[in-house]
Amino acid sequence: MPERPFYQPGASSVEGLPLLLQMFHTSPLVMLKPHWHAQVEVNFIVRGSVHYRMNDHEISLSAGEMCLFWGGLPHQMDDLSDDALYAGAHLPLVHFFRLHLPTDIRHRLMTGATLVTGATDQSDNHNFERWNRYARSGDQAKAEHAVNELLLRLERVRFEPYRLVSATPIGQETGSAFDQQSSRNVGRMCDFIAENFLYDIDCVNIAAAADIHPKYAMSLFKKSTGMTLNEYVNLLRLSYAQALLMHQDANVLRVAMDSGFGSLSAFNKSFRKLAGMSPSDFRRGMPGAR
Repeated sequence: MPERPFYQPGASSVEGLPLLLQMFHTSPLVMLKPHWHAQVEVNFIVRGSVHYRMNDHEISLSAGEMCLFWGGLPHQMDDLSDDALYAGAHLPLVHFFRLHLPTDIRHRLMTGATLVTGATDQSDNHNFERWNRYARSGDQAKAEHAVNELLLRLERVRFEPYRLVSATPIGQETGSAFDQQSSRNVGRMCDFIAENFLYDIDCVNIAAAADIHPKYAMSLFKKSTGMTLNEYVNLLRLSYAQALLMHQDANVLRVAMDSGFGSLSAFNKSFRKLAGMSPSDFRRGMPGAR
């Protein structure tokens, strides 16, 4: 029996493009190891079944189910049926914060929970296929329309049955009030970080992009995402570095510098904290690596 094809991150894939909103409608691939990326991920199972290993829990989904989770924590699709087909999107945080979701849902997603719903119908099959087609059409108006429709579809989740899956007991993690102005401020910070994370930026630069005080920026971002500004900047850098490490001729020191880290030691420390291994070990474990 031939071996199953597997997913391998690359410079042009989701890990290396944290600012880009990507949609897909395709057969999923088994992941040989966990990956991470700086977008919120939407998966709708069109056909078959899949199994995920998340940061602190596991879930199995079958046709007609949809999930939403924060991709910044390591996750892995480690098994799937031979006929599996799925659709969805990778949403940069700036789009995620456009969503009108209850604060507790948003907070729990950002701290590792997975939202799962089976309240879907045949229209979702057609819509996800059309959104993917619009997003890839090269027509900016169609692409924007697809994004807006997808966000409205996700907002509808709050009116229908859903569950939040996590190792953290419900009620232990609670979010705080988050008004529209706060959402806009976080969106501006995310935009600035996504465009400048490869450069030497700090909380003063990031706060200035939202025209707010640095201390308030740090507090607001932490309350809304569960991460510090520095952790988020490092996440984008690590996502980008993960993609660079896929190249067979990748040099770890060069990857560290090209990813915005000021030193190899800082890169190694951050990478090990997220991935549980050194960049060199990660690279050696990839197919084709020498």
